[in-house]
Amino acid sequence: MSASSRQTGDLVRDRFDMAGSSALTVVTTADASPQAREDHARRLSALPQVAQVTGPDGVFRGGARAVVPGPAGSQARPPAGDGPVQLSVVPRVDPRSHAAQQLVREIRAIAAPAGTEALVGGPSAVLVDAKATVGDRFPLALALITVTTFALLLGFTRSLLLPLKAIALNGLSLAAVLGAMVWVFQSGHLHELLGFTPGPLSTTMPVLLFCIVFGLSVDYEVFVLARIKEAHDAGQDNARSIVSGMARTGGIVTTAGALLAFTLLSFGTSQVFLLQFFGIGAGLGVLLDATLVRGVPVPALMRLAGGLNWWAPPPLRPAGPSPAPRPPPAPVRRCPTARPALRNPARARH
Repeated sequence: MSASSRQTGDLVRDRFDMAGSSALTVVTTADASPQAREDHARRLSALPQVAQVTGPDGVFRGGARAVVPGPAGSQARPPAGDGPVQLSVVPRVDPRSHAAQQLVREIRAIAAPAGTEALVGGPSAVLVDAKATVGDRFPLALALITVTTFALLLGFTRSLLLPLKAIALNGLSLAAVLGAMVWVFQSGHLHELLGFTPGPLSTTMPVLLFCIVFGLSVDYEVFVLARIKEAHDAGQDNARSIVSGMARTGGIVTTAGALLAFTLLSFGTSQVFLLQFFGIGAGLGVLLDATLVRGVPVPALMRLAGGLNWWAPPPLRPAGPSPAPRPPPAPVRRCPTARPALRNPARARH
C-alpha cells in the first residue's frame, strides 16, 4: 500500500476517467472505400457496450456520426485506397470484465469492409486471446499429467485403485485451493490485511499453481504409499500396514509440509499481487495436503477399500509367488522357579 506506483494507480482509478485507456483497437488490413469504412464504424458504435468509436471518418456514437472530421477534428480523413485504417472503440464496461470479453467477440463477429480483414487489439482482446490459448491446451496438459501420474503410481504400487485414489484426492485439494484463491483475491476478502486491489485472477497463475501443488501432492502421496506397501509386502494385513505406514511417515510428511508451507506463505507479505497469489496458494495447498488430506481421507479410504487396495489385473501383478507372511513370534519360555532348600537337613530325611 505504501508503494508510489500503487498509490498513483489507485488515485487515477478513483479520480479520473479511465475509459480511453481501456479502448479497443480495430484495424482494417486493406483498402476500403470511405463509405465502407463509415458503415463499419457505425455498426461498431451501435453495439450496446460501446461508448463511442473514433476514426479517420469521425466520431460515432449509438450508430450515428457525432463529430465530422476536418482540420479541427482528431484526424484528417484519408482518401480511399490509402491502406489500413485504425478505429478506437471505447467500451462502457471494465476491460477485464466478462462483458468486455463478450464485446470483443461481438466486434470480431461484425463483417469487415469488403476485401479487408478487421483485427482487434487492446486489453480486453489480449485477455480473450490468452484465455483461449490456455484453454485450448489445458485439456491436453491435464490428460498428460493424469495419465503419466496414473502410469507411474500403477507401476510403483502394482495396484489399480491406489493411483485413482491419489489423483482424485489431489484434485480435491486443488479445487479447495483454487476456491480459496477466488474467495481471497477475486472477491476481495482479506484485501485490507494483505494490501492488494481485488480483481479477476490472472490467466497463467492458476495453471502454474495447479502444476506445482499437484506435483507436491503426488510427492507426499508416494512417501506414504511406499511405507504402507512395504508393511503390506512384509506380511501385515491391510489395516496393520496402513497404521504402520502412517506411523512411520506422519511426522516426516507433516514437518516437511509445514516448513515448505510457511516459507511459501511468507510471500503473502509482499506488495506484488502475483507473488502474493502464488505464495499463499501454493502454501495453502501444501499445508492442506500434508496435514488434513494425508491424515484423514487417505487412510480412511484405504481402510474402507480393504483388499481392493492391492488388486490389479493379472498382467500387472508382480511376477513370482507372493512373499509368505511372517510367522507369529514364539511364546517366551520362562525357567521354573527353583524350590528353596530346606534349612534343617535332618528334618528333610524324615
